[in-house]
Amino acid sequence: MTAVFLDLDGTLVDSKPGIVEALHFAFHDTGHGHLTETDLTWLIGPTFHESFAKLGIERIDQVIDSYRIHYEREAMYRATVYEGVADALVRLKNSGNRLYLATAKPHVAARKITAHFGLSDHLVQEFGPELDGTRNWKGDLLAYALDLTGEDPEHAVMIGDRHHDMAAAEEVGMASIAAAWGYGAEGEWSTARHIATHPQEMPDLVGKVLSGDQ
Repeated sequence: MTAVFLDLDGTLVDSKPGIVEALHFAFHDTGHGHLTETDLTWLIGPTFHESFAKLGIERIDQVIDSYRIHYEREAMYRATVYEGVADALVRLKNSGNRLYLATAKPHVAARKITAHFGLSDHLVQEFGPELDGTRNWKGDLLAYALDLTGEDPEHAVMIGDRHHDMAAAEEVGMASIAAAWGYGAEGEWSTARHIATHPQEMPDLVGKVLSGDQ
């Protein structure tokens, strides 16, 4: 039995349509319309504070506020659960694992999404940053989750698609599995214990981590 911490965007759900739509709205709304002419997929996963700083945006909070207004009113549910995810979650639970959400999306929004798509039924608890940015870094989020739940990082695994999922897991002493169907790239997964190419592989790979199989 182990604790499985699951990322949301790019791991459980393909949320790109709604996120990109809200980003386009926010960029146009705040005078950064030129940014909509580029591929914004790389923005999905890490916190916007981190990514917007890389874009040279100065009034980051203003853009985030605009994004959140449109996302929560218009675009939040423009997503789909990846094929095989629901079955994988059932199999993980039936094997005695405890499932948790660990997302960079603020938990107030993430919980609405997991409830809407029926994912919350499989989860013991759901963790995400506060709206003010508290625990934006996923390492801090995982440390908080471990402390709150009492889970042992040596008997836990993080499943996610981006580099910060792997780095955060390593920071707290947790193994990680890369979700190759998401928005990340192979170069981001160098510290992952395993790479899953399809959601249905998650239960078997979690079992391998638990057994110590490299």
